[in-house]
Amino acid sequence: MNPVLADVVKLLQLERIEKNIFRGESRDIGSPQVFGGQVLGQALSAAHNTVEDRAPHSLHAYFLRRGDFNSPIVYQVERARDGGSFSNRRVVAVQHGQPIFNMAASFQHLEQGLEHQAEMPEVAGPEGLQSAFDIRQAILDKVPEKMRRYLAHQPPFEFRPVLPPNFLNPVKLPPIKHVWMRACDRLPDEPALHRNLLAYISDYELLGTATLPHALRFDQGHVQMASLDHAMWFHCPVRVDQWLLYSFDSPRAFGGRGTSRGMIFTQDGKLVASTAQEGLIRVKH
Repeated sequence: MNPVLADVVKLLQLERIEKNIFRGESRDIGSPQVFGGQVLGQALSAAHNTVEDRAPHSLHAYFLRRGDFNSPIVYQVERARDGGSFSNRRVVAVQHGQPIFNMAASFQHLEQGLEHQAEMPEVAGPEGLQSAFDIRQAILDKVPEKMRRYLAHQPPFEFRPVLPPNFLNPVKLPPIKHVWMRACDRLPDEPALHRNLLAYISDYELLGTATLPHALRFDQGHVQMASLDHAMWFHCPVRVDQWLLYSFDSPRAFGGRGTSRGMIFTQDGKLVASTAQEGLIRVKH
């Protein structure tokens, strides 16, 4: 397996300390704090480890404090409810004696029911599009060291934006974005692993959609951004090692916060997951 992807898979395989307590390691991806998607994926993995024969259909999380990527994170799971069809879990992530994140996740026995979905946007397919990693590599010598560390990080997924970003000379755009993504290598046939990885990757690109109408220059160091909360709905089974279209929009920014929404489609148009996030966006003048 691709070593970068293998490392993330390992990150999501938590150490069980006690029946409902787990520990996970962290990685430095060039940002000032632990990547939010890592905490999401690990928290969902911890919850998964306390549920049998049920799949998550939703999660709602809050980021409380910056995570320290130099220290492990402990995940405490509360088995809030196990009903006939649904199970609910509450997860608190603790680091240095303080909660840095909490999440509620709901699991369900798969069953048949009514079905409809939003239409997939009509955009170019992934074939022939330039990867986001290659776009970033081309400008590394033109950005400050702090930003260079983040842009140089090799993610475990390949991203191909339909409209390539312009980091150095941004223009004001509608708050809409489409990015193709898939894991960098083939993954085992483990549904829980694919859901955990989808939670991990769902934090990429989401909040940035709220900045598109404002043409912000991130290389100048005057923009502060941080995820405040994250919601996700898993509609049906998914494989993250096949192309997925992540379509974003941002309906509102106000009061130093921006709200973004996302829909994740398979290449043949099936809506497999939806996301929503509010984040801090401060511009220092």
